[in-house]
Order: sequence, then C-alpha cells, then structure tokens
Amino acid sequence: MNDAFGKLFAQMMAQGQEMARAFNPALETFKGAGLDKMFPTMPADMLEMWFGRTFNREGLDAKTRLLVTVAALTVLGAQAEPQMRLTIRHALEAGATQREVAEVIYQMSMFGGLPAMQKALEIAQSVFAETAGEASGDPE
Repeated sequence: MNDAFGKLFAQMMAQGQEMARAFNPALETFKGAGLDKMFPTMPADMLEMWFGRTFNREGLDAKTRLLVTVAALTVLGAQAEPQMRLTIRHALEAGATQREVAEVIYQMSMFGGLPAMQKALEIAQSVFAETAGEASGDPE
C-alpha cells in the first residue's frame, strides 16, 4: 500500500467512525464478535426454500450455494467471521459434512492464500465444536 492510498484509507476509516458516532454513540464501542449467535440456524427445509431449488429450480441446491458462500468468504480472508460462522452452520444444516466444508476451505487456499485458509479453518473448527455440543445437549 503506497503512502497516498494509506492516507486516503485512514481518512475514510476516520470519517466512517465519526459518522457511526454521530448516528449512534453506542456504536463507538460495538464489537461484532458473537453477533452470529443472535441469528438462529434455519431448518433444512427453510434453507432449501430460500437458498435452494424453490427460486432457482434448475440451479444449485442450498448445500451447494452455502458451500460456494463459504468459499467466497474464505477468499475474502475470512474477515467476516460472524458471516462465516453463520454460513458454516447453515451449510451443515443443509446437509454439508464437516469434511466438505473443510475441503472447500482447503481449495480456496490457492486463491485466498494460506493465512485466509488457516483463519477460515479455525472458524470452522469452532463451529464444528459448537454444533457437536448442541447435538449432545451440552450448554455452551
């Protein structure tokens, strides 16, 4: 990143933070971690209706659409952790296996790089552990 771009980026970030403070001062200390827990995992039938064949009958099923989304979020550097966690949970609910999720993430290392793959795998392992706890009835 060159100096001119760095200055522009810093200015844009400062303006965005100032705008957030102006709209809602509470956003100044807002943390996105854990936000994904506020959204429940949709049942498989609902996932198929919204993301599967109901609106695109000749296209991809919900599981495939969600795996493609996991791939895209991985290539983006897994920066959107709440979105990644929610998408992985939904992919599992739509019938994807843990192995399929991991394979998609591994494949994206060629496009997003190893750090992006590692971060995405850490997020996925965390979701796998959470969903295993939910299935056994252990409160987390």
